[in-house]
Amino acid sequence: MRVISTLRTYGRLGATLMAVALGVSAGAARAADEVTIGTSWYAQAEHGGFYQAKATGIYEKYDLDVNIKMGGPQVNGLQLLVAGQYDFTMGYPLRNIKAVSEGLPVVSVAACFQKDPQGLIAHPHVESLEDVGDRTVLISTSARSTYWPWLQSEYGFTDAQAKPYTFSLGPFLADKELVQQAYVSSEPFAAEKGGVTPNFFLFADNGYPPYAATLETRRELVEDNPDLVRRFVQATMEGWRSYLENPAPGNELIQQDNPEMTDAQLAFGLKKLKEYGIVAGGDAQEQGLGYMNDARWEKTFQFMVDADLVSEDVDYKQAYTLEFLPEEPVLP
Repeated sequence: MRVISTLRTYGRLGATLMAVALGVSAGAARAADEVTIGTSWYAQAEHGGFYQAKATGIYEKYDLDVNIKMGGPQVNGLQLLVAGQYDFTMGYPLRNIKAVSEGLPVVSVAACFQKDPQGLIAHPHVESLEDVGDRTVLISTSARSTYWPWLQSEYGFTDAQAKPYTFSLGPFLADKELVQQAYVSSEPFAAEKGGVTPNFFLFADNGYPPYAATLETRRELVEDNPDLVRRFVQATMEGWRSYLENPAPGNELIQQDNPEMTDAQLAFGLKKLKEYGIVAGGDAQEQGLGYMNDARWEKTFQFMVDADLVSEDVDYKQAYTLEFLPEEPVLP
């Protein structure tokens, strides 16, 4: 009887220990790392990889609980990142290098876009950037510290022809001689709806060097939690691959965040991202989504120096790291 009683005791103890172990295991499985990513604007196709990774459970697969915060005209993503309210932002190499020159501890770890989607639109009789000539060009304030110096250097544009872009296509549609800044997936769509099928000139296809939509984070996070950074990069690139294949899950979440985003606009945006190779073009075809290299960053920095945007003594290599690119490339 004592033997049986002892066996029963050990049996109950074993069952208890197993239950505790299973509980701990289940708890660990539920304890995903919370991550906040701030996007560059209101939810749209250009953010599809993030929304797709969330919608399809890719982030969850990598033990990440991701909160996507929309950007907008009143949102300073870099400020929120430095303040610790965001863990990642959709960054931009020129902004990133400038931030480093000012002593801000930010670093880019991958590039969602191999090409900057920025360009100009013009009416059909203007057939190239060279054809713009001395026509008035509507640009935003930020353009003066990004692509405008490049247009001046490469195509002879002058400050005299630059006028403010108020984010309304009304003036462009009314004046066939106006040229204006445009995002590949946005203004051309609005122009077509307004009855004009414009010519679009992508700066990146004419030599403009920077990557775009970089995953930008704080150096503190890179140093203190590299595993989280690595998982976030991997999951996001898998999200972009999935979005390019079947965007429906991501689009549903995009429209939840931004109900004004129509099916037609999303379809147009994705079409242009593919057509111009914004996400999966260039080196990404063989090196994988998110790819960056030293030569491209050096070229971007040299452009900034030549345009007097930063001093040549800035240590621009502090603005990025290649350490977190997927070891197994996420091929499109």
